[in-house]
Amino acid sequence: MARTLLAIYPHRARRYDEMLADDGVVRPHWGKFYSHLDAVAPEQMRERLDFVDRRIQENGVTYNVYADPKGSDRPWALDPLPLIVPHDEWAGVAAAVAQRARLLNAILADLYGEQKLLAAGLLPPALVYGQHGYLWPCRGIRPAGGVWLHNYAVDLARSPDGRWWAIGDRTQAPSGAGYALENRLIIARVFPEMFSELHVQHLADFFRDQQDGLAALAPVEGDEQPHIVLLTPGPYNETYFEHAYLARYLGFPLVEGHDLTVRGETVYLKTLRGLQRVHVILRRQDDSYCDPLELRGDSAIGVPGLLNAVRAGRVVVANALGSGLLASGALMGFLPGICCLLLGEELAMPSVATWWCGEKPALDYVREHFDDLVIKPAYPSQRMEPVFGYELQGAARADMLLRIAARPHAYVAQELVELSQAPGWSRAHERRLLARPVGLRAYAVTTPAGYSVMPGGLARVATGANARIISMQRGGSSKDVWVLTEGPVSEFTMLKPSLGVRDLVRAGANLTSRVVENLFWLGRYSERFDDSARMLRVTLSRVVEAGGQRTPAVESAMELAVHLGILPGEDEDGEVREGSEHALLEAIYDPDHPGSLASNIRSVMWSATHVRERLSLDHWHSLNRLQREQQAALKRHPTLTEAIVFLDRVLGVSSSLTGFAMDNMTRDDGWRFLIIGRRLERLSFLAQALAGFLRMPSTRGPGALEWLLELADSIITYRSRYSRPPELLPVLDLLIFDDSNPHGVIFQARVLSRYLERMARELGATSDGKLPDALKRLRAFDLGRFEHLQFSECRNCSPCADLAALLEDLDSAAGELSDWLAMRYFTHVSDVSRQTMAL
Repeated sequence: MARTLLAIYPHRARRYDEMLADDGVVRPHWGKFYSHLDAVAPEQMRERLDFVDRRIQENGVTYNVYADPKGSDRPWALDPLPLIVPHDEWAGVAAAVAQRARLLNAILADLYGEQKLLAAGLLPPALVYGQHGYLWPCRGIRPAGGVWLHNYAVDLARSPDGRWWAIGDRTQAPSGAGYALENRLIIARVFPEMFSELHVQHLADFFRDQQDGLAALAPVEGDEQPHIVLLTPGPYNETYFEHAYLARYLGFPLVEGHDLTVRGETVYLKTLRGLQRVHVILRRQDDSYCDPLELRGDSAIGVPGLLNAVRAGRVVVANALGSGLLASGALMGFLPGICCLLLGEELAMPSVATWWCGEKPALDYVREHFDDLVIKPAYPSQRMEPVFGYELQGAARADMLLRIAARPHAYVAQELVELSQAPGWSRAHERRLLARPVGLRAYAVTTPAGYSVMPGGLARVATGANARIISMQRGGSSKDVWVLTEGPVSEFTMLKPSLGVRDLVRAGANLTSRVVENLFWLGRYSERFDDSARMLRVTLSRVVEAGGQRTPAVESAMELAVHLGILPGEDEDGEVREGSEHALLEAIYDPDHPGSLASNIRSVMWSATHVRERLSLDHWHSLNRLQREQQAALKRHPTLTEAIVFLDRVLGVSSSLTGFAMDNMTRDDGWRFLIIGRRLERLSFLAQALAGFLRMPSTRGPGALEWLLELADSIITYRSRYSRPPELLPVLDLLIFDDSNPHGVIFQARVLSRYLERMARELGATSDGKLPDALKRLRAFDLGRFEHLQFSECRNCSPCADLAALLEDLDSAAGELSDWLAMRYFTHVSDVSRQTMAL
């Protein structure tokens, strides 16, 4: 049995194999795991693979491939087999990574300070000043504690003889630590017995060190507690999932540039209840975009005046602004000499051999050994894929050499690295190991005692067996990294073991205006897709029941759906087309059709993505389920009957989302705005639907009142109260005036009024809108005017017209209230008229 997995496992002599020694024997630190793997039945492994895929899908772990606003993010790729590293080997790697972090931190301090390296000739001035990464406004800044590099990552690869080499330094805003943590949480559950038996080192201590290191540098005053935020460019960024994930795990508010403001050299977070000082900004965006006043003027994601606050020592930015300079591969060839000067030590881990073409001896070497080298951009700001010399022939080769000769300082050449290979599990076969090139990204963070290195990291796996480049953008996958330990495993968790009285918190977090706005719109869009799904289900059900005939119930439902903007009215030739099967399906599945169910679901996902750190895992799982239902439906050509089944499923998910909002969320400001959004949307929908129903002649036909009750999810209530077919008077009372009906008009207005009164008390702002007056006039309407009215014979009767007008006024008042909330709490404009907003 043991030979079965290894019989077709490719063991290449030119590559170091992580699992097998040169003689084909399993390495000692892989022994237990391989034996366990060999004993796993194919069906058990399939279950484990399905578990990995399901967890990634449910948790929404994605990597945005092209940062495309249309959503080209793809699920994170994770191989179930970990990369295993023995304890003694990792100790040397960790020491080398920590030394490298200290070295790069010292280089940054020198280049933005005394510049001894330039004076001693250890670095060419053109290499520093000739790239955009050197930020001149940062010259002379002295960061807190002398720390420039708070977070560091380095890409490592093994040479064929098993030694680790550094092939790239990540000093800008290193990514991947959050993905490494998510990988760990998943894979530890795939192989729980092995994880325990092998004494795999945990990762929580590393993230605690990150918290403590940032807090220790915070410029607090008096009894202030360090306030640390995580700055993200936003959901379009390729690693936005990680930003939200880490913010939640570390307990840092996730903010965007416009959430922050600088007042008097101090950075503040704009919250619903006022400004709150920020001491530390853990940035996940490039430094040049962080301040449009002194750095890139075209940046729309920065904080104006941030650099001046840094210069004044009023805020710490991690990594320090200007640290992106050292992400240049051109510096790697100079590190050995610099290490001896600045640290008085030999460089513990060698870098891959690198030649900067800006120096003539290096340029000559590159020309002579072109076929043995890979050409890369010298500076991170350049957009260029690596070029392998041996792949170029004839004109292409000559052209590349001419480009290097024209701008030699813009290119570096590196020795070709034959990456090591590690076993992966084949998804195409029931029982087969694949060998794939693998690299390791290691992480270090600053602490008061020095740099702490993550016991593990992010293993990145190439797609092809002979690949020389590993890129997540090109479809690469990842692995968990298991660093074994000989002693006891740390049991530390990020959760406190116990809380004291001083730790008790009953008030909600001080939410940013952006978060509150997105929760408000999450509420509105959630209700909007529920309303449109109900309207479409009512319409489709009547169409299917009628067998294609235009019955009065079909006519009235179609007309109201057009009135609400859910179905299109007229085509390009002015012909009414609401009755076509195509129009109905388009209104459900076409995300580019305004008002369609698909477009509303997309809006829900958009708003939810912006507040992901505020949603529970169960809440997020339901949102993902909603999106999966939609995507699955698009893969086939559904009939109208299948569309009804789809709508039933969507409404089931909608009910679970409502349950999470009502039962799982703390009643803080964010929750109140989410509920206000839902109630406003439902109020507007009901008012529009009922007003349209009263004004449309087609609704006088048989069956209309019954589907109206279905639309308002009130038919069970009606039947329990009245043992007779629906009649206009009791239907209107239930759907408009009954303040105990959660799907009634008055109920929505009453709940909104209660929340507005509380906001007036707690937040000190009162709307002078028209909602109270419109509600008062609606309540005063004499429903008795319908008592002897024959609705089926009514054509433009005054009771219907008057009640419809009152409902339309209420809908207009709801729109004004929405605008006022936006101006007062989201954009912080106190007084604005509806007319101003229309300009």
